[in-house]
Amino acid sequence: MKKFILFYTLLFLLFSLLLTGIIFFVFPPEEWSLLYRRDVLDVPFFLVPIITALTLGIGAGVAQGLQGKQKRKSLYRQLDYLAQGTPVDHRLSESLGEEFTSRLSAIEEKMERQTELSRKQASERAEEREKSLQEVVAQERSRLARELHDSVSQQLFAASMMMSAINEQEEGNRQLQMVEKMIHQSQLEMRALLLHLRPVPLKGKTLKEGTEELLEELTQKVPLQVEKQLEEVPLEKGEEDQLFRIIQEAVSNTLRHAEAENLTVQLLLRDEFILLRILDDGKGFDVDKASSNSYGLVNMNERALEIGGILKIVSVKEDGTRIEVKLPYKERGETK
Repeated sequence: MKKFILFYTLLFLLFSLLLTGIIFFVFPPEEWSLLYRRDVLDVPFFLVPIITALTLGIGAGVAQGLQGKQKRKSLYRQLDYLAQGTPVDHRLSESLGEEFTSRLSAIEEKMERQTELSRKQASERAEEREKSLQEVVAQERSRLARELHDSVSQQLFAASMMMSAINEQEEGNRQLQMVEKMIHQSQLEMRALLLHLRPVPLKGKTLKEGTEELLEELTQKVPLQVEKQLEEVPLEKGEEDQLFRIIQEAVSNTLRHAEAENLTVQLLLRDEFILLRILDDGKGFDVDKASSNSYGLVNMNERALEIGGILKIVSVKEDGTRIEVKLPYKERGETK
């Protein structure tokens, strides 16, 4: 704003001096002393043009500065909309002028094309993954065997050793409880590893149908209270595949680390956004520390970005974890 005030003040001052000089040149006064002896509102006459120019310059500078500030605020708001994946509000764009509006529209169209391209590429990659699934299965089985040997097998071995000790001691209640807890944790980890290492495709089912089947199988095999709120949302194949993998990864993390009693999965369409939420009441974790070190969290974030979505994780120690994927929704044709 200071630059505007200085610019317009100098501009009006030069203009007033130039105009005054032309007037005095064309109509020279009879006595030059009248310029400083005659007053206008107790102000010497020769200062009137200068004061008037300063007043007009400051006023014009302030007005222009405020207008520029308002335009910048409107521009920042529109850029925030674009960053969040929200369509540009053209009512706000009108205040920026035609040039800014056209450039914002061009940026919005480019982002839409890039998002659409990402979705198309995600769909193509999903189809390629399904074609090469048999080869992946063999590799995952080998990895699963190593994981089971290093984690579950060790816990089961420790449990068997403790059971042997129980037979040799009279006080076995506390050890029995420890054995029961270890076996229970081993079962949970087994289910989580199978879920994590066995990427089950949707195979023609919608995301809602596949998620319902996954959660139904989970409730039958794991002592976990599962709640679901799933809406039938029109999605492209690649989007469904990536969201389903995010659900699998999140549920696997809950089983392995959260020690939760309740799990909630929501798939909703609200206010031009598709929302996927996975919530648990487990022990929580430090998101900042885990985000850079956890392959699962990084993988979920990459999957969300790949389809034009945003992943947000909120976790509170001893109060559970909330994972949300927010995906912009636009009317589309038949996706199946």
